[in-house]
Amino acid sequence: MGFLSLLMVASMPVVQVLLIGLLGAFLATKNINVLTPTALKDINKVVYMVFTPSLVFFSFAKSITLQGIISWWFMPVNIGIIFLLGSVLGWVIVKVLRPGRHLEGLIIANCSAGNLGNLMLILIPAICAEDENPFGKIDVCRENGITYVSLSMALGGIFIWTHTYSLMQKDGILREKMMLNYADHEAYQIQTKVPLLPEENVSENKQHFMEKLKPTLHRIVEELMTPPIVAVIVGFIVGVIPWIKSLIFGLNAPLRVLQDSLKLLGDGLLPCIILILGGNLTRGLHKSEIKTPVIVAIICMRYIVLPIAGIGVVRAVKGLGLLPSDTLFAYVLLVQYTLPPGMSIGTMAQLFNAGQEECSVIFLWTYLVAALAVTGWSSVFMWILT
Repeated sequence: MGFLSLLMVASMPVVQVLLIGLLGAFLATKNINVLTPTALKDINKVVYMVFTPSLVFFSFAKSITLQGIISWWFMPVNIGIIFLLGSVLGWVIVKVLRPGRHLEGLIIANCSAGNLGNLMLILIPAICAEDENPFGKIDVCRENGITYVSLSMALGGIFIWTHTYSLMQKDGILREKMMLNYADHEAYQIQTKVPLLPEENVSENKQHFMEKLKPTLHRIVEELMTPPIVAVIVGFIVGVIPWIKSLIFGLNAPLRVLQDSLKLLGDGLLPCIILILGGNLTRGLHKSEIKTPVIVAIICMRYIVLPIAGIGVVRAVKGLGLLPSDTLFAYVLLVQYTLPPGMSIGTMAQLFNAGQEECSVIFLWTYLVAALAVTGWSSVFMWILT
């Protein structure tokens, strides 16, 4: 596949995101006023409660098998490494640039949580459709690619709706406390740089260990009971039990209408999220507190540091013979290190009122750069693997 062909294939998903985002921004302008703040919040609730669980369940239940879990064991490990490295890099940005405590979770989230499903659902099949693709026959490549991407989406959902969800929730709680305790702008600016709550006194430090542990366990249970994570758990159960899976998935499945309904609902996720981001962008360009050095740092971490680390990790594991023989699987693992931030971050920002404007601005620039970054790194990955 020539560079120009690859450029077109890799840039199309990102261009689609930008075009729909511009439409959302247009609909949110004062003259049109279709995507009002209230409308954006209501749409976001539907995305969180309906569209995201539908897509995650459909992808996971349809693609997962016990044999697949065994042979693809490194994918969850790979995604865990991405989140770990991204979190460390985000923490470095926070400590060096000091953007404000109420934005720390947002920055770490944008460094660690990539778009592990939606973009690759377009990118991987498109690459397979090229006659000169290095991954074999078009039909086989496409089928395997969609399976790998579906697994990536489902596993990514687990990490995003636990790790990233916790970060954004903390940002939302902190911002709410700051707004309640500090009415004027000057006090608000000061509070972003200093601890909100006083140090614990001696008596509080002597609380029983179990009493301290209870709130933590309660929060973990709450995070695991979010609709997307429940969808992953149910999808896993359905996927590994063949007779239940055969009732829902397949051309002759008795409950095939359920499969079609879930797919229909899941297909609404991407356009709704992008419209929400575009709607928030109209306010973010004027109200965002995010500084240019922070945006540049996030871009460097996502498109330079993480891909280089990914090459080292995947080549090392492949050299040890721990990956399946299918080269496409290794390619998907590498692409996971090169993706722009996951759009679910925008959903959480809207849900917790935590840096919505800042999130939109970060997304604007990271997705603009992604058009070139994803293309360039894809060429490097194919060259390495073939």
